[in-house]
Amino acid sequence: MSRLILPATRSQWRFSTRVLVPVGLVSLFLLAFCGLALVQAVRESDAISIERQVETARRAINNSIDRLGRQQKAVAMWDPAVVQLSRATPNWEWVDTWMGEWLHRNFEHDHVFILNARDEPVYAMFHGVRTSASSFHSVQRELQPLIDHLRNPPDGSEHEDDNGPSGRAGRSPEEATGGGRLLEIFARPVAASATKIVPLTDAVRQQPGSEFILVSVRFLDGDFLQELSQRHLLKAPRWSRTDTASADEVALPLTTDLGDPAGYLIWRPELPGSRTLWDLAPAAALTGGAIVLVVGLLIWSLRRSTLELQASEAHAHHLAFHDILTGLPNRALFNDRLDQALARTRRGDKVAVLTLDLDRFKPVNDTLGHQAGDALIREFARRVSGLLRTSDTLARLGGDEFAIVQVGIADRSDVEALCTRILKTVRQPFDLFGHEVFVGTSIGVALAPEAGDERIDLLRKADIALYHAKDEGRDCYRYFTSVLDETVQLRRQIEDDLRAALATGEGLQVFYQPEVASAGQPVIGLEALVRWQHPTRGLIPPEQFIPIAEETGLIMPLSEWVLRQACAASRRWPDLFVAINLSPVQFRASGFAEGVIEIVRDCGADPRRIELEITEGILLDSGERAGDVLHVLREAGFRIALDDFGTGYSSLSYLRQFEIDKIKIDRSFVQPLGRATGTDAAAVFRAIVTLGRALGLTVTAEGVETEEQKRLIAAMGASEMQGFLFSRAVSEDRVAGLLSRLNGRAQADEAWSPFTSPGTIS
Repeated sequence: MSRLILPATRSQWRFSTRVLVPVGLVSLFLLAFCGLALVQAVRESDAISIERQVETARRAINNSIDRLGRQQKAVAMWDPAVVQLSRATPNWEWVDTWMGEWLHRNFEHDHVFILNARDEPVYAMFHGVRTSASSFHSVQRELQPLIDHLRNPPDGSEHEDDNGPSGRAGRSPEEATGGGRLLEIFARPVAASATKIVPLTDAVRQQPGSEFILVSVRFLDGDFLQELSQRHLLKAPRWSRTDTASADEVALPLTTDLGDPAGYLIWRPELPGSRTLWDLAPAAALTGGAIVLVVGLLIWSLRRSTLELQASEAHAHHLAFHDILTGLPNRALFNDRLDQALARTRRGDKVAVLTLDLDRFKPVNDTLGHQAGDALIREFARRVSGLLRTSDTLARLGGDEFAIVQVGIADRSDVEALCTRILKTVRQPFDLFGHEVFVGTSIGVALAPEAGDERIDLLRKADIALYHAKDEGRDCYRYFTSVLDETVQLRRQIEDDLRAALATGEGLQVFYQPEVASAGQPVIGLEALVRWQHPTRGLIPPEQFIPIAEETGLIMPLSEWVLRQACAASRRWPDLFVAINLSPVQFRASGFAEGVIEIVRDCGADPRRIELEITEGILLDSGERAGDVLHVLREAGFRIALDDFGTGYSSLSYLRQFEIDKIKIDRSFVQPLGRATGTDAAAVFRAIVTLGRALGLTVTAEGVETEEQKRLIAAMGASEMQGFLFSRAVSEDRVAGLLSRLNGRAQADEAWSPFTSPGTIS
């Protein structure tokens, strides 16, 4: 993708619309938001403060009313007061000193009245000076409900002393007071309270109903306001009959206990939020200016960065959708191109999806290094890209995996022509740092809409066809067919069923095939072979489920199960060895040798009578690790046999390098023996036997089926034989009979087999 260079004016316009305007708007929004949030916080703080001050003022008024009654009790519940007032002519100077003036001096009671039992005023005091008792009549209308409430409580019960009819004087405070009230007297708010004058002790007796009443009145618009300001920190409190509060004042409306308006308490409230706002205003202004400056610097910096970002935008976009190593589209871009192509199939177009995998890439990567592997990947991508049209897409999906979307095809011939060109060009040698390397490629093809029109499903089916191409020898292409899909489904079902069989042990069984000595033919050992009797599919051949087990990791528990069964059974045949096949997957597992030794020990088997069979592929793939594992196993007493010898590399260096005890010549070298065309085969067989004997190895011939083969093999010096001529594999419970028959033969040509029809060895 080429980089796009925009003109300066267009670049500036894009910067303004994409950066400057959004940043400016966001900055203004943030400043406005912060300002509004600050104002709102100030308002809420002020409102909370005002609410608390109103509650404080209301509570102060209520407390003043309540205190009035409590203050009265200091003189109303007093034996001398009762005695003095009970006299025919009380000493009013004493009453002044100890009651009227005392309440004014200590508690600032403005009016003090004393009423006799008939509620007639007998004493009056105003601002600490005794006045005519008749002055009570000027305020009697307002105070009478308070007196009536004291004389006649709402429940109608008479206040009796605590001792009942005996007339003892000790009354409770609740019985002796009528409670305080908020009233309006002389157009002024007052707190008023009425209390019965009763004895405090039993020393003075008083007839119920003869109690004098003490009435106290305190104006709330005088000294009370000064007290309210000093004690509760209300600024400039004042009283007004109407709401005359200014904009910076708060008015608390008051109502008398009778429900009549009692005016308004007005004061200037404390506003901490507003005060804090004014205190912070200079700092806030500086902060706002700093923010504007920072935003300006940020915009300038963004303007510079924009030019650099524009220069790298196209490159970053390219990297997001292309493979770094080859420059080809990656999986994300491939998926997008494939989705676009599949959308056109709904209009009648045809699309081919090809998945490609390099053959023999791993050996190149391992032997020449990752640098050579990367060079091979790049050259492969270059060659294949040159074969495609501009409308087609070649992508690297990862590793040595590639995929092609071929569009606009008329029929299969277009696809086959492309596949043929790819195979041909990839077969040409690759020059990698002075090394000429030959590789190939396997191709799987899925056609749309023939094989489907969903991307994931098509890729899956192309991969299935790719695996089929690899199974059929590589370096070829194969189409996806429904049969292949059924094969995949069958493999998955076999995997699930094998997993279940391993969990329960149901259907799995170990069979044993004898190995005999060439001289005299006594049975000298048994090879353990796993068999699986499927509950619905019948007997599944090992060559069908063993590869699946190796691919899915089930080979580990399966091999361990076979090893345990064979080791346990070997105790029944103390004179024979038991051969057990090892999987390459097992061999590569960490701690494999120690695990085998532990299993044999747990089963109580003798490792000297256990023969472990490996393939040449294990030696090739594992290298030095294979030598270490084999050394540990041989040190533990196990014998090591190289199975299917001659089918792989059959390197003499492997036989010398690794500790091998036996080679088992593959049946492909045995089958031609005894035929007219088997002269070359006999020479090769004799050479292998000679090689094995020269290295001190036991040589076993596999797949012996005729007497002539047996005779020739014995004549050429092979030590042991195995094949259908002697017996097919049998279950453990039939081994005893097999051994009896084979070891009891009188003639070498009287071969016995428990099965009448030929089969294959596995």
